[in-house]
Amino acid sequence: MAQEKDYLRNQGSNAVSAIIKGIDRDVERGEDALMLGFCVVMLSSTFAPVAPPNILLPLVALTFAISAGFARKNYHNMERKLLESMAQLDGHDKNILHPIAAVFTDYPMHSLAESFNPLKNLKRTWKSALGGLLINPLWMPIFYVMGMQIIEEKNLGILNKAIIGVEQKISSLSPLRNEHEIT
Repeated sequence: MAQEKDYLRNQGSNAVSAIIKGIDRDVERGEDALMLGFCVVMLSSTFAPVAPPNILLPLVALTFAISAGFARKNYHNMERKLLESMAQLDGHDKNILHPIAAVFTDYPMHSLAESFNPLKNLKRTWKSALGGLLINPLWMPIFYVMGMQIIEEKNLGILNKAIIGVEQKISSLSPLRNEHEIT
C-alpha cells in the first residue's frame, strides 16, 4: 500500500475540511490499534490455565509493544502529513489548523528506539522495576511498555480534543455550512 504524502489528495471543495477528515481518520486508526492491543492483553488471561507465566507474560509485553509502536508510527505519520498539507495552504487556513499543529509541537513524540531504551526513560524504568518487585519480576517489561501505551493514548486524546475544537470553531464561523462537510 502506497503511503500518502499529505491530507490533500482527496480534498473535494474545502482543503481544511479534507485535512481535518484525514487527521481525524488517522487518530481513530491509532486509537483502534491501542484498543486492539489492550483487548488482546485482556483476553490473554483466558490462556492462563494452559500457558505458563514465563511464556504468557512476555507475549503480553510484546502485544503492548506492538500496539504502542504502531500508534507511535501513526502519530509521526500524522505530523508529517499535516505539516506537508499545511505547507500548501494560505495563511488563513493555516491559522485555522494551528491548534492541531500546536499539539505536535507541545507534545513531541520521540522515536521508537528512544522510547524502548530504559536508560533514556528512567522514570518509567523506575516505576516498572518497582511494580515488578511488588508483583512479579516478569511483569517489569509489561509495566514498561504499558507506560508507552498510556503515553500514546494520552497524546491521541489531546490531539482528538484539538480536532474537535477546530471543528467547533469552523462550524461557529459559518453557521450555514453543511455539518456533514466537516465531520
